Amino acid sequence: MKKLRQEFADTMLEVGIKDDKLIVMVGDISHSILQDFARACPGRYYNIGICEPSIVNIAAGIAKSGLIPVVHTIAPFIIERAYEQIKLDFGYQELGLNLISVGSAFDYAQLGCSHHCYTDLSLMSHFKSAEVFFPASPVEFNTLFKKEYNNGRINYFRLPEQPHEVVFDKGDIEVGKGICVKKGKDVTIVVIGPPLKTVLQAADRLQEQGYEAEVLYFPTIKPFDFDLTYQSVLKTGRVLVVEEASAHDGVFNQVLRATYMIGNVKYSRIAIDDFVHGYGTYEDLCNRLGFSVSGILAKIEMDLVLKQAVLC
Repeated sequence: MKKLRQEFADTMLEVGIKDDKLIVMVGDISHSILQDFARACPGRYYNIGICEPSIVNIAAGIAKSGLIPVVHTIAPFIIERAYEQIKLDFGYQELGLNLISVGSAFDYAQLGCSHHCYTDLSLMSHFKSAEVFFPASPVEFNTLFKKEYNNGRINYFRLPEQPHEVVFDKGDIEVGKGICVKKGKDVTIVVIGPPLKTVLQAADRLQEQGYEAEVLYFPTIKPFDFDLTYQSVLKTGRVLVVEEASAHDGVFNQVLRATYMIGNVKYSRIAIDDFVHGYGTYEDLCNRLGFSVSGILAKIEMDLVLKQAVLC
């Protein structure tokens, strides 16, 4: 499956050829894959360098002039470092912006925690005018970006390094809608991003033991699909949220908001509760933090008491 960053470059070229208002700015990354866009769309590609608050300031001027800015760099540098400028220049001014990050969560594991970012989905969701996306396959990004890039809102696209490798049709991808990837009746597993692949493997293991997991996948974080979540948890009474994001005010919070009126629901989650120190590969950190088949199965058995509930 194509890498998400390459799909970003290909989508910029596809859209940029058709829409001469699209302006792409980068923070000193992804130059080689954006050269086709630079050649096809002269005067609309800029490397601003490692000056993230300045990129946001420039993007605001571009938006104010009636053009459509795309800002692309590593997640912690554009979301956490430049958050005040996003708030002042776009939140208060009600201008449109497309932020496209890479390095989500701990994708840059080999570079250490300075390149990690767990809070981005939550931080961007605080803007009422924001739409927040976590597309983890090429078709998701291409479809969502083309639908929303010119909506006059603050659009945040978090691009992971590892696609989940599940194939969706374009018709499966709708703004604000989750996808029921696997139907079940015993437990709901809500997942975002690359862990979808691992969750499906865990669901297969559960099925071998006689338990049916319903797997819900969400390319859109905001607006969140409350109805899909409610209907699934109403049926199963148990929900595990798996999110490569902060454990504080993330997707788990959205699930609680969607289901709090049901009553007698058992909840659990796998998320990032603190800074992740140390180095290693992406897979190393997934295993350490519980984003693994064994980690998911253990969490379900321990917190959701699935075996006892099904046997009773």
